[in-house]
Amino acid sequence: MKKILIWFLGALVVLSSCAQIGEEPKDDNEKENLPVLGSQSSEETYRMITPYKTGAARGRITTQISNRVDIDELEVGLRRHSMDVFDPSEFYFQEGQYLSDDTIINWIAELNPARKDNWSEKKHRENPRVFSHVLEQNYLKRVGEKEVELAGISIGIALKSVYSFQAPLHGESFTEEIDMNRMMRKGYEVAQRVVDDIRELEGLSDIPIMIALYRESEPSSPIPGNYVARTIVTDKNTITNWETIDEEYILFPSEESEHKHLEEHENVKRFGDKIAQYFPNYTGLTGSGFSTNKQLQTLSIEIPIELFGNSELTGFMQHVSDLVYDIFDNYYDIEIKVTSSNETIGHIYRKAGDESLQVYIYH
Repeated sequence: MKKILIWFLGALVVLSSCAQIGEEPKDDNEKENLPVLGSQSSEETYRMITPYKTGAARGRITTQISNRVDIDELEVGLRRHSMDVFDPSEFYFQEGQYLSDDTIINWIAELNPARKDNWSEKKHRENPRVFSHVLEQNYLKRVGEKEVELAGISIGIALKSVYSFQAPLHGESFTEEIDMNRMMRKGYEVAQRVVDDIRELEGLSDIPIMIALYRESEPSSPIPGNYVARTIVTDKNTITNWETIDEEYILFPSEESEHKHLEEHENVKRFGDKIAQYFPNYTGLTGSGFSTNKQLQTLSIEIPIELFGNSELTGFMQHVSDLVYDIFDNYYDIEIKVTSSNETIGHIYRKAGDESLQVYIYH
């Protein structure tokens, strides 16, 4: 088993644990007599019901969305946006229990153009299959000492930015870029259908529903897509307005990062140059930034490198930590991962506004 060496540069960190309360579940009704986690690991996370219940459509997402980073962000991003609607201090999180695998597959089949094996390239481009998946999350409230009940539903609708197809079937491969307006029209259509069908389910006629539209990245992209719009439906069936979401992931360094975040772009390049001067086996780094309303919120950098021995790793991590202090401002979260053979061997983290770094070395 690996040993973990942790040091905090100028920081004192208090770790807390979570305790279970309650009894084993007695039934699967909407109101459940369940044990729950009694505390949160941070203000930015939801408490969860335990024993953990997997979603009704578990596993379907991996067959509908091809890029792993999109799969992760669809889920994590939906939970992030849900925090604005369902306060983590009041609500518990649970995977979606109401939308079955069959329901989601039927929506995808009915709301996308039905393809034919002999379709031409032109026909495919005129009728792209834009709608990929629906992700459901449930938010529960405590109604007694040991009871919780459903109090809100969040829905993430995944939509393609690039449609890949073969014309004819098993023939030449093509791609069609989906512009934002076309994608949004399909998203609005899908969202209304989802609301209509949810309202027909027993006990869900007036449950608040938050719906967010997600634009997928290209299938081979190293960074995920992002949510582009959301709406809240309370006790009504008709969606009346949408709120634009201004967020995106950006690759660092890249032409896009140079254009949109020049200072951080130059800092990442300088950071890489300084590492190369220190360690001749360095082959390059990859970084991604997450911004909202054009302001960088997080910067994550991975440094793949081959190191030999604990002393060498410790010295390298100290050098990288010094570079982070010297180069990067602290108005956004920063995370540095040092990897070897696709395994994390070092981790540096600083939350926005903090002066000190948290440094972890895995031996």
